[in-house]
Amino acid sequence: MLELLRQPWPWYTSGLAMAFIMLILLFFGKSFGFSSNLRTICTIAGAGKKVKFFDFDWKTQKWNLLFLVGSVLGGIVSSTFLKSDQPMDLSAATIADLKTLGIAFDGELNPSQLFGSEAFSSPASLVLLLIGGLLIGFGTRYAGGCTSGHAISGLSNLQVPSLIAVVGFFIGGLIMTHLLMPLIF
Repeated sequence: MLELLRQPWPWYTSGLAMAFIMLILLFFGKSFGFSSNLRTICTIAGAGKKVKFFDFDWKTQKWNLLFLVGSVLGGIVSSTFLKSDQPMDLSAATIADLKTLGIAFDGELNPSQLFGSEAFSSPASLVLLLIGGLLIGFGTRYAGGCTSGHAISGLSNLQVPSLIAVVGFFIGGLIMTHLLMPLIF
């Protein structure tokens, strides 16, 4: 049975799971988004005493924190117990695109060249991670949420601001991929 779970699942499995979760959240009047957990964690740590943005009743967000913990535990379980020994099946065109950026595909979901321990020993990589983290943090606050919140929850609620944010995310991703990544790598 465990061997069956280690096989790659069809792409639509995650879509059905997300649709099911969204129906439950809509039923209970909740909206989904991971970046709101960072605000909740800062509030629990006492940031509300100094910054008004963090001054709210964090106990109303316990369900979202539980979702975050479940997602992390699910990732640990899947990467530890359900990991397949077979290399990831990636299209030849994507491998060629990675090669033009100077990234060698090693069959892993996260290429070790970008996500391995050697990436953290380079000062340039550390600066890139720091700047990227700051931009993501600023962007999620400025956009009023993260990609998961807008693309999954906001669009399923037919919110126009979420549609605008998702279009902006895609435009930013295209600019990063086609204009900035070749300059960085």
